[in-house]
Amino acid sequence: METHSTSKSSPRKGLRRFVGLDAFPQPPVIRTSHPVVLMHGFGLLSVLVRGGHLHDEALYLRLRGVVAYAPNVSPYQTVPTRAGMWRERLDHILEETGADKVHLIAHSMGGLDARWLITRLGYAPHVESLTTIATPHRGSSVANIVLERPERIQEWLSDAANWAGERTIDGGKANFRRAVQDLTPEYVQNHFNKEVPDHADVRYYSYAGQAGRDCENTINPILRPLNALLYSKEGVNDGFVSVTSAQWGTYLGTVPADHGQQIGVDILSSSDFSSNEFMASIVINVLNGR
Repeated sequence: METHSTSKSSPRKGLRRFVGLDAFPQPPVIRTSHPVVLMHGFGLLSVLVRGGHLHDEALYLRLRGVVAYAPNVSPYQTVPTRAGMWRERLDHILEETGADKVHLIAHSMGGLDARWLITRLGYAPHVESLTTIATPHRGSSVANIVLERPERIQEWLSDAANWAGERTIDGGKANFRRAVQDLTPEYVQNHFNKEVPDHADVRYYSYAGQAGRDCENTINPILRPLNALLYSKEGVNDGFVSVTSAQWGTYLGTVPADHGQQIGVDILSSSDFSSNEFMASIVINVLNGR
């Protein structure tokens, strides 16, 4: 007896293959009990490339259902000053969302800002966790390299950075040279870490980045000189921060990306690292929906 079931279903199967519709084509929603705040580091590189620090990553998380923010503070200021600005941003977020706490994910200098905010500014009751990415918890020799340049070069760098920083954001007064001093190994290890102990009620996690010298990961050619100099002093690094310096709290490992690639700034290199997916993985695996 001849059956026609195959001939009847073939057009539907063919159309489905052509259209490619699934019942749930979007990625699963990532659930968190608190808003996620992305805190940027030192400088203006990402602003020049795409108009905002960690803005793309925050929007990507929002598309995954995460209440995510990526505020901006002064790019060339000291840790205490930036921490005070972060406090104002977080107060706004707590008021807007009605939440009592936030999860912080901080890149580079932003991690030092977050630690100061939590401990010295008494913000621990409002912070569930802090995850740092390539934060110089033991300082960076790159800061010393900058401060060892001839005085005339230092003045030129400082004037240029201060001019840009003061015009980038409202209230963004700049202090480039003092901010760089805040990142030296001598200051961070001998002063900052002693004055800013971890708070017992906050969970601390960290990642490091590695690229360039002694790594298989590609690095932005612009960062190669710094990568080589930092390697001679601190070992494997991402162009600005060494793997050793970035380890703090519960260390979760290294990512195959240079300092810029970690936040989606990938100029003149062929890296396939996705900062968006990396941020999403932190929320899924580290925060675990709590």
